[in-house]
Amino acid sequence: MKRNNSLMNRLLMLLVFLFLYAPIFLLIIFSFNAGNSNMIWKGFSLDWYAKLFHNRLIMESVYTTLLVSLLATVIATIAGTFASIGFYAMRRRIRTPLMTVNNIPMMNADIVTGVSMCLLFVAFFNGWENFSVWFNSLGLFQLPTRLTMGFGTLLIAHITFNIPYVILAIGPKLRQMDKHLVDAAMDLGCTWMQAFRKVILPEIKPGIVSGALTAFTMSIDDFVISYFTAGSGSSTLAMTIYGMTKKRVTPEINAISTLLFVTVLLLLAVINIREARQERAALRRK
Repeated sequence: MKRNNSLMNRLLMLLVFLFLYAPIFLLIIFSFNAGNSNMIWKGFSLDWYAKLFHNRLIMESVYTTLLVSLLATVIATIAGTFASIGFYAMRRRIRTPLMTVNNIPMMNADIVTGVSMCLLFVAFFNGWENFSVWFNSLGLFQLPTRLTMGFGTLLIAHITFNIPYVILAIGPKLRQMDKHLVDAAMDLGCTWMQAFRKVILPEIKPGIVSGALTAFTMSIDDFVISYFTAGSGSSTLAMTIYGMTKKRVTPEINAISTLLFVTVLLLLAVINIREARQERAALRRK
């Protein structure tokens, strides 16, 4: 009876994974198709990958995506690290509601975040236009009167939704750290920045790396928030793929989707491997 239940559970799990990943595997297979059909296999070929790297529109969107993801990851990691230390130094009664507020962007629907940030940028640009007209009338120096959404707003949006993930990754490492280490270092003559660099940073380094990898993964994978905050001047890879699918799903889209899937899969694998090693190291110390 138990063996039958085990077989049924495995079969059910296999069917679930097949349902989830069969479309992706089909996309990956036809990215190596010699023909331009997504239904008829005409032989193995890497031609679509070669054409992909000669597609100027896709390459520009890849450059924009990587640049935004890297900058947002660096800035969000720095801001999130110091924010985590600030939360750690607070009393529990104050920290708990603030951490709840920090977790809201992660649970909030992307469409709500994207639309709200779009409205915020539009309201700010309207206010800036009125302010710049008044300021330029003073004759000190000239400010631009018109701001539009583009790379800057896209970067701000990515930083905004990445910071909570960094804080969530670093927080547990701070709680595992001995509270008296910083005080001991400062009693021995360290300044706060020296204590941060020599004591706090080595203790929370695994959390910083995990937070940075998570932030980069979220940035490179985002579509909805980018769609509402990029404007017409910038386009991420996800937005470019979405625009191309409106006409026809070509093997070039299969190829870029395959590369994107593999990249995200590798990043997630790195994150999981690091977390597993950290758990093993923590168990060994105990």
